[in-house]
Amino acid sequence: MKCLVVLPTYNERENLPTIVPAILAQGPHFDVLVVDDNSPDGTGQLADELAAADPRVTALHRDEKRGLGTAYVAGFKQALARGYDFIFEMDADFSHDPADLPRLLEAAQQADVVIGSRWIPGGGARNWSRLRTFISRGGSIFARTMLGLPIADLTSGFKCFRRRVLASLNLDGVGSNGYAFQVEVNYLCSRRGYRIAEVPIVFVDRRVGKSKMSGGIVVEAMLMVVRYRLFGSPSERSAGPAVVSPARKSEIPRE
Repeated sequence: MKCLVVLPTYNERENLPTIVPAILAQGPHFDVLVVDDNSPDGTGQLADELAAADPRVTALHRDEKRGLGTAYVAGFKQALARGYDFIFEMDADFSHDPADLPRLLEAAQQADVVIGSRWIPGGGARNWSRLRTFISRGGSIFARTMLGLPIADLTSGFKCFRRRVLASLNLDGVGSNGYAFQVEVNYLCSRRGYRIAEVPIVFVDRRVGKSKMSGGIVVEAMLMVVRYRLFGSPSERSAGPAVVSPARKSEIPRE
């Protein structure tokens, strides 16, 4: 069983030396791919140093900041090319706890997509303002209602995919970033009938560095939801007929 954790980075030099070992400590089957968007703080160089010191770590360099969604797509493509069975996405700033990776992997034995969810019993967000909580929860409720998706936390960036899920999607057709990227991928997976499970996690606001959350990211997500409700996803259309039966969804309790 081969697992790859895709870590997009931009100015994460302070976090990378601790997050990578924390992921590797979850078991010998976890590898790490750092996807760096030419961080001016030297994150990419540090990623190369970590990769040189451990064969379970690799780095993918991009020439400019292109956004979270395209970083994940680039990482997913490399994971598929390298034959990984399970592909994870998570933040590099400890907002997502590496210790939760085995829980997502365990749930993936019975599901195709597993989401680390803040908005099911046992989950939550720590050190957030009321406004940010409202935006995140409200955004999920809005997208879930508009698109009819059986998912409580549609904007979570902590996920595990079975290989066959990502291999079946038209990754080149996914054009969104930020929150919108997470909603779009969930939409595509649900439309194709994949089994989706949610595992409760506690999201902790970043330890160091500056949040990349912005009003533009929220607006992009809302506009994308409306567009998909009216016209569907361009990626879905170009990938062929979707499986329109609703995806099965379950919640995995926190132990």
